[in-house]
Amino acid sequence: MIRQDKPTKDGLVQLTFTMPADIPGPISVVGDFNQWDPYAHPMTRTPQGAHSTVIALPQGTSICFRYLAEGGVWLDEPDADGHDEHGSIVHVAALDAQNGKSARSGGTAKNSAAATTA
Repeated sequence: MIRQDKPTKDGLVQLTFTMPADIPGPISVVGDFNQWDPYAHPMTRTPQGAHSTVIALPQGTSICFRYLAEGGVWLDEPDADGHDEHGSIVHVAALDAQNGKSARSGGTAKNSAAATTA
């Protein structure tokens, strides 16, 4: 699951990546935004046991990523905006300068406001 927060004043959007507790061992989020570095964004266990990490990315961008689990197992995000031969794709929300609302519409990797109503 991916949750997007509203863009901050510096133009970054915090994305919270979460994977289920039943996946054993460590997991990291790797992708074109971190040069596919498995050590750049490790996930930590929440009190409920799920794996989670927060990554700040520029608004209005798209990234390709995958989860790297224990033993070199690659996992895709089922709720991503799309998938290609490299992995999952998510479109980071962009702020509409005219009305201050997210210009992002549709997709399944919803921003936090849309996720509360879905």
